[in-house]
Amino acid sequence: MTETLSKPVTGSRTGKAKRARNTSDAPRAPKTTGKTLLVIGGVPRADLLPPEVLVHRRQRATVRRAWLGVVVVAAVVALGVGVSTMDNVSSAAQLRAAQDEGTSLLQQQGQYSEVRKVESRTALAEAGQAVGGAPEIDWSDYLKKVQASLPTGVSIVGVTVDSASPLESYEQPTTPLQGERVATLTVEADSPTLPSIPDWLDRVHGLTGFVDANANAVTLNSDTGHYTVDMTLHINDEAFDGKYAEKTK
Repeated sequence: MTETLSKPVTGSRTGKAKRARNTSDAPRAPKTTGKTLLVIGGVPRADLLPPEVLVHRRQRATVRRAWLGVVVVAAVVALGVGVSTMDNVSSAAQLRAAQDEGTSLLQQQGQYSEVRKVESRTALAEAGQAVGGAPEIDWSDYLKKVQASLPTGVSIVGVTVDSASPLESYEQPTTPLQGERVATLTVEADSPTLPSIPDWLDRVHGLTGFVDANANAVTLNSDTGHYTVDMTLHINDEAFDGKYAEKTK
């Protein structure tokens, strides 16, 4: 005898029915497309204001932003004006301080006006000395050097000096091949024997400022038996002593 066992199908059908009902009751997810998203179950809203009110609100916001920009620009301008004013005040104060210091210095200089006058006169006198003494030659020292250049036994008995002046330039030679000079020295020398003129001319070449020399004449004095030598020397500006110029430095 065969027995057939069968399960009740009531429960399975009931479960399937419940699942079907649950599926039909659940809200369907909206499908996203390229068009406006439709939200099911959202909060309903409605804007009952007329468009003119919205436009007015936007205009008011624009005006507020414009006024804010004006306020910012005005603040920047006011700051710049303030800085410029402070700078001008500081410059004016520095100028007044410099003017006061200059006035004080002038007052102090006024106390020593006499000293400044004396210094000015002294400087003028020194400048005059420098100009007047510029063509000066120390003839005492120079003649000693000329005497030292003479041959043994020869002595100077007469000297004639013709030198430059501070007021006018010295006359220059017109003969070619003669150098410029500032003084002419004519020496008359006495020698117990016939002097060696070439030897004497060689010696005077070492004198300071020497330009040229010329033996004018050699004569015999019958009363004394001595020879008299007449020689002319030309001297340039290297012979200037420059002592006044040294004082002014």
